[in-house]
Amino acid sequence: MKKILIFIIRAYRQFSGTVFFTPFSLFYSTCLFYPTCSEYAIDSIEKYGFWKGSFRGLIRILKCNPLV
Repeated sequence: MKKILIFIIRAYRQFSGTVFFTPFSLFYSTCLFYPTCSEYAIDSIEKYGFWKGSFRGLIRILKCNPLV
């Protein structure tokens, strides 16, 4: 389960700049955090496991949301 989620995140990172349009790119041209949310999510999934790492990654993405 962990490896599948990490694969999905890495695929998103590879294609997000060219294929997908994100509404957040209208407000910010660069990521607000270092490391980026996707790097942080991968690191936390590897360190804490699927459930806790996914939750921590989700919290990080919600913090980055400019609509909140």
